[in-house]
Amino acid sequence: MKNKRRNREAFAEHSYWQSYSDMMAALLLIFILMIAITLAIYRQKTNDLEKTRLELSTAQSQLDETIADLERSNGELESSLAQLQQAYDQAALTQEELNNAYLEIENARQELTTTRQELQDIVGIRTDIIGALQSAFSNSTMKVDAQTGSITFSSDVLFRYNSASLTADSRETLQNIIPMYLDVLLQDQFRSYIAEIIIEGHTDTDGGYQSNMELSYARANAVADFCLNKRNGLSETKIEQLQKILTVNGKSWSSPIYEKDAFGNPTQEVDMPASRRVEIKFRLKEDEMIEKIAGVLEQR
Repeated sequence: MKNKRRNREAFAEHSYWQSYSDMMAALLLIFILMIAITLAIYRQKTNDLEKTRLELSTAQSQLDETIADLERSNGELESSLAQLQQAYDQAALTQEELNNAYLEIENARQELTTTRQELQDIVGIRTDIIGALQSAFSNSTMKVDAQTGSITFSSDVLFRYNSASLTADSRETLQNIIPMYLDVLLQDQFRSYIAEIIIEGHTDTDGGYQSNMELSYARANAVADFCLNKRNGLSETKIEQLQKILTVNGKSWSSPIYEKDAFGNPTQEVDMPASRRVEIKFRLKEDEMIEKIAGVLEQR
């Protein structure tokens, strides 16, 4: 009986120390884990701190640059304020002087309005001439170019092939058209603005340039001779006026007319019949107009 009790006590004592060692091992493991976690956190915090230190260093550099810029800007601002004050001191006007200045400005504005109207009247003379020509030809088959005020005769109507002599039929046509056109340009309202009345002959692109030049000039000259003949509708006074400003040009085939496609756009194909033509147009006295404009400005 006593042996059995000793065995149980020995066994119990052994079990107690075994549990105690297991507990210590567990505590040691936990301690090691805590140290590892602490070291990891320390390392992370150290890295974050270093990164923050670098960012702060960069921010400090940027701040220094900003401060330097602000100092420069402040210096420039002070300089500008000083210049502004100086300018204000120099340009300071009394109330009476300001009132006088406002009055002069208002007078100048009124004069500018009047001058602008006069200039518009001068510059608009071409529009007036073209409008008068279009009105004169409103019931005629001859069309006046809305941009230039020119009229165009087909050479095929005026002349036979390779000829510069006006046909009998063409003379009747010219007698109906020429006086009507020139009477508008030579009327008192417009005559002083006309620098030149130009008759130009044009050919198609067949043949040599020089031969076509001679033909185009001869045809334009034939029309000019017709205009200067008092039997063809112009008075002697108008003929004398025309002689002073009439110019005759031959253009050969340097300005052909091109055919148009279905959409009205020019093509590369020369319209041969349309290119054979005689044009009558005018040029304004641009120099005199400029002088008149300058005179108006000087008066103002």
